Amino acid sequence: MLKLDCPYCGSRDEVEFHYGGQAHLSRPEDPDALSDARWAEYLFMRDNPKGPFAERWVHWAGCRRWFNVLRDTRDHRVIAVYEMGAAHPPMVEGETP
Repeated sequence: MLKLDCPYCGSRDEVEFHYGGQAHLSRPEDPDALSDARWAEYLFMRDNPKGPFAERWVHWAGCRRWFNVLRDTRDHRVIAVYEMGAAHPPMVEGETP
């Protein structure tokens, strides 16, 4: 079982959280100007790396607040947990996102 450190409540079991998808995605400035193909790309196409990946999680059984997790998809190791709106931590030491 995964342990996540909620930035607001502290360490809790994974069952208290819900996964919210890829983090750091920006909504298109003018969605009405997008073609159907571009809108579908925004809605459905996500990165699927083998390695560090920034994700959104919500602590639904606790404070009900959203936060970001940098997790390695190869071994589910949590590299960093940080509040929404905070700067993205380095993916790997010395590397920037």
